[in-house]
Order: sequence, then structure tokens, then C-alpha cells
Amino acid sequence: MTSETEVTAPSEIRLRRKSRVLEITYPDGARDVLSFEYLRTHSPSAEVQGHGPGQDVLQIAKENVEVTRVDQIGRYAVRLVFSDGHDTGLYTWKYLRELALGREANWARYLQRLEGIGYERKPATRSE
Repeated sequence: MTSETEVTAPSEIRLRRKSRVLEITYPDGARDVLSFEYLRTHSPSAEVQGHGPGQDVLQIAKENVEVTRVDQIGRYAVRLVFSDGHDTGLYTWKYLRELALGREANWARYLQRLEGIGYERKPATRSE
């Protein structure tokens, strides 16, 4: 992986509340679109990731979570504030890019884990 300084900072980050996504645009025109649910269930916080390998905590019932605020943290990260009160994860530019690049595999693994505990995702309700 690249070091933090080698990851290009986004030129724009936009909350798309109706579609429940965070849209990240980079100076070269590349764009990542990450759902609020995906961002919440894959938060880099210790609450979600744990304090060591294999200690992550499966997040359930996050289908309707909203990102209510994005706070810039220096030149390297943002803090996402979620409607369920979660606000402790710092999403570095590198981590956001890794989430985007690994979205398919990460999401499939997450859904498999939910299935493994018998949790059935509910359809998200649309916010107005």
C-alpha cells in the first residue's frame, strides 16, 4: 500500500442525502461513491474495528443510517458524523480510497456475515 502522503486528497466531498451516498471527487477527475451504510459498517473506529486482529464488531441495522455532517480533520482525513450517534472514526484519504477499491469484496463479506447470524437487511426508507 502507499503511504498517507502519497494518497491524493479529494478536491471535493459531497453528501448526497437523498441517495444516501458520499461522493468523493479527486483532482484527476476520478470519483468514488460510497453509501452511508457501507461507510458506517466499515468505520475505521475502534468501536467497529476493535483493538486488534479479529476483534471487529459486526454492525447491524444500519440500513437507514445517515451521515449528518462531514468534518475536515487537517489535510489528511474527515470525521463522519452519523445519525445513530457514531462519530469516532477518522476516515483518512487512504482509507476512503481503500474502501472504494475494495467495495465489492468488503460488501460481499459483510452480507455473508449478516447471513451467518441470521440477520435480514430491511429496505432503506427514503429520506426527504
